[in-house]
Amino acid sequence: MNELVKEIEQLKKEKNAVILAHYYVNDEVQEIADYIGDSYYLAKVAREVDAKTIVFCGVSFMGESAKILNPNKTVLMPDMSADCPMAHMAQVEKIEEMRGKYDDLAVVCYINSTAELKCHSDVCVTSSNAVKIVKSLPNKNIFFIPDENLGRHVAKQIPEKNIILNKGFCHVHVSMTADNLKAIKEKYPKALVLAHPECKQEVLDLADYIGSTSGIINYATENDNEEFIICTESGVGYELRTKNPNKKFYFAGTKHFCPNMKLNTVEKVCHVLKTGENEVHVSDETRLKSLVPLDKMLEMAK
Repeated sequence: MNELVKEIEQLKKEKNAVILAHYYVNDEVQEIADYIGDSYYLAKVAREVDAKTIVFCGVSFMGESAKILNPNKTVLMPDMSADCPMAHMAQVEKIEEMRGKYDDLAVVCYINSTAELKCHSDVCVTSSNAVKIVKSLPNKNIFFIPDENLGRHVAKQIPEKNIILNKGFCHVHVSMTADNLKAIKEKYPKALVLAHPECKQEVLDLADYIGSTSGIINYATENDNEEFIICTESGVGYELRTKNPNKKFYFAGTKHFCPNMKLNTVEKVCHVLKTGENEVHVSDETRLKSLVPLDKMLEMAK
């Protein structure tokens, strides 16, 4: 592994490359990454870095977003089959139906979505900025796609808006149940519950804190408590343990593991840096249309 890491470092210099990794990928991939973060942070970093090549360790919509924001940079994915099922869980036909039904409608698209869905949306959001952005929109009617649970969480914070939910979900987060969480809480009664808003309402109702992956990490780091039950994908444990070596973290759910995120490996990072394979391509038409809601998100989230 040490030789592989050395080779990656050399290739990065030769190719003027930078490695971005989502919190949910394998620990060893996060260890070699130049930047680790959630979707919003990585979207900003992708635009700000000077590197000519971005190796994006995540799932396909993340690589797409990086390419849309940086058409002149080369974006490589360690594994092109790493996808997010939820990113496909909305239909263009449904968006058009909602636009016909409501005059004063904004289509708000979670960044965890395909470029095609972004093309038909007014603004993108992440779990860390969704409430702020939706609250700032002049529209009363909001069609929130694709994640129903995040949309419901946003709706609870902004009751003055009419937020129409879409039937999408993250299979990792919906695997977590109130019963499962209660059982863990019985075992670790002193632990605080930190939950991602992609979880079901029954789980959020039991949480001491609800927030994005970066929000969960910051809360656990700044809080004096020594034990936490984490309701999100287990890859976030790497950063939690790195920043809090003396604290204990327990993960809720029986499927707190995203198989797509785990397709990213150190070997695959080295391979794409060496060969230039798995380059992300987005047509000019798609890029220009989907850039509008992404740019609007980056502006409104400031």
